[in-house]
Amino acid sequence: MRLRSLLFVPADRPERFAKAAASGADAIILDLEDSVAPPAKAQARAAVAEHLAAPGAVPRLVRINPLDAGMLADDIAAARDADAVMLPKAEGAASVAALRAAWGADCPPVLPIATETPRAIFALGSYAEAEGLLGLTWGAEDLPAAIGAQTAREPDGGYTEPYRLARALTLFAAHAAGIAAIETVYPAIADIEGLARYAARGARDGFTGMMAIHPAQVAAINAAFTPGADAIADARRIVAAFAAAPGAGALQLDGRMIDAPHLKQARALLARAGE
Repeated sequence: MRLRSLLFVPADRPERFAKAAASGADAIILDLEDSVAPPAKAQARAAVAEHLAAPGAVPRLVRINPLDAGMLADDIAAARDADAVMLPKAEGAASVAALRAAWGADCPPVLPIATETPRAIFALGSYAEAEGLLGLTWGAEDLPAAIGAQTAREPDGGYTEPYRLARALTLFAAHAAGIAAIETVYPAIADIEGLARYAARGARDGFTGMMAIHPAQVAAINAAFTPGADAIADARRIVAAFAAAPGAGALQLDGRMIDAPHLKQARALLARAGE
């Protein structure tokens, strides 16, 4: 499943489902949690179940409510035909195991939101032992509220130190588990230039995709997480150089030294490009 961009859509707004699927996003997330008020949860579940009963144009995830919210059975019933399930307020491999046990043998891949509680930060390393993961993502909204922080951001929009740490640990945890590392949302919908810079930093740092909250954000996110022609060409040269010298541990290419980490990066980039 290609996951450059994952677009949220409120589950109680079924009239938006088709537009979200046609946005160019690699996947859509039908949200039963934060974007749906409690009185509308039942209506949202019915809309999700009806939508998932028909074939989809793109992969469809469902963000269920937290495990301890008392809604798990109803959410699972609605999301039974989803391609994957997003688990909010996850607290490590134990949360994933609890969801999979409640769901049953046909549980789809799980995408935990891994930094929304203080306890979750200390469980990030456990995802390497979890089964059935699609990827790992993080959030910078619930955690400040959980610890009484005034904000997660500096005046210039950058994250304060606790949330830079949460972001970095999520990135490392995803790669330690060998799964997709998904950058969190950029909340300023109208600031497409800022979004492009934010997404580019994510791709630079090692994230493989990003979540979106509006269709207008999808194109910039896809562009940031799609390898460019120059990067693809360079990766091909690195792979070709090592193929021509299979016994070499290090080589010179275009005046620079390359070794095994460069080869690994090149192969990963080409895989993201579909080669």
